[in-house]
Amino acid sequence: PSPPTSAACSRIASMLSTLMTTENCPTSAPFFGFMGVTSALVFANIGAAYGTAKSGVGIASMGVMKPDLVMRNIIPVIMAGVLGIYGLIVAVILQGSISQPTTGSD
Repeated sequence: PSPPTSAACSRIASMLSTLMTTENCPTSAPFFGFMGVTSALVFANIGAAYGTAKSGVGIASMGVMKPDLVMRNIIPVIMAGVLGIYGLIVAVILQGSISQPTTGSD
């Protein structure tokens, strides 16, 4: 085998420097950032839907047993909706903090 030429060595050095500069911030970091945003939205809204369903069952039961207290039992439905809005706010805050990784040559 012949020794590598200077052009090949410089190309290898360039590849290694690129690898070393992206080592602190991998190129897959934005993907995992956006997956965090997605999970914040999905899980918050699944929780809100579950809470709305459970409190809806409670309101229906209360409407049968004590119809005069139905309006008081609407508060859990409102709180479940607030949970979905909170998930949206967290997702927007997380999305705003995601930035593209730099190569270090800037």
